[in-house]
Amino acid sequence: MLLGLLGRETGAAVCGPPVPPSGGIRTSRAELARLPMAGPAWEQLRAAAEGKPGKADISDQDSNHDVNTLAAALVYARTGDERFRAKAADGIMAAIGTEQGDRTLALGRNLVSYVLAADLIDFRGYDPAREQQFSGWLNAVRFTVLDGRTLISTHEQRPNNWGTHAGAGRIAADLYLGDRADLERAAQVFRGWLGDRAAYAEFIYDGDLSWQADPGNPVGINPPGASRDGHRLDGAIPDDMRRGDSYRWPPKRTNYPWGAMEGALVQAELLARAGYDAWNWSDRALLRATQFLDELDREQGRWWAAGDDEWMPWVVNHAYQQQFRAELPARPGKNLGWTDWVYGCG
Repeated sequence: MLLGLLGRETGAAVCGPPVPPSGGIRTSRAELARLPMAGPAWEQLRAAAEGKPGKADISDQDSNHDVNTLAAALVYARTGDERFRAKAADGIMAAIGTEQGDRTLALGRNLVSYVLAADLIDFRGYDPAREQQFSGWLNAVRFTVLDGRTLISTHEQRPNNWGTHAGAGRIAADLYLGDRADLERAAQVFRGWLGDRAAYAEFIYDGDLSWQADPGNPVGINPPGASRDGHRLDGAIPDDMRRGDSYRWPPKRTNYPWGAMEGALVQAELLARAGYDAWNWSDRALLRATQFLDELDREQGRWWAAGDDEWMPWVVNHAYQQQFRAELPARPGKNLGWTDWVYGCG
């Protein structure tokens, strides 16, 4: 079912009045209390929270255990049912140490939802001993070398989906741990990826710069007004567009740009919550990136968010007050999910 930005009511699911932000890395129990416990988004979320989460395995880049653990935390936060709090806590602890044996891409994809779950259940207050173990692991895992890279070095070197996912995990960890110094560094890196080379420009680009508007000054998202041969490059994510093919028109279909958006949207969301003007950086770069993909889809088809990317239009619509096509219910993604419920009230 395709919808735009929802209004005040979704079938039998009625939204409460808006609540100002009140703590929390991404949201709070007070804010979630206005959301309905009915409708397709809630039903999908509740089913995931009630069901078996799967095996905790951060080294599996396609694992859903992380987003299912977040589902339990969200349902606890809304209902106060301690069963879901316990389930989320157990899921968080089960993930510790499972990052070994794979790459930082898997770590970046799977870390965020565990951190958000820990925040939502107030893990420190709920089980201080286990939370101390989790915090110690979370602090260390940012520096763990996996296949020659750490989460932080991946964020600072890879100008594509690898880097954005790593950045999302890094920022979530920084916020949870209260590491303001590394958070500020991560924010500068993200600002540089969005296009502000004065903020940061130390990414390592592979040889194919054909999708860059200015190959001499490569960026993560092409700048406003960029075009070539009458075709829009404004908002293109060059280092992931090249994964389809070198520049050509029409471009070869690839899902990698949405992969980059997964990490980028989470970085922006968390930074904005922490007081950074991330949604507006580089002339609203993430809105322009969404518009680029939307235009490609309308012209050529098969470029819009589908499958486990369905959660992203809900975030963009909320951040920019847009009405991009959004699925209801929306399938959760590689690093986050349940946005159709969290943002379903506008």
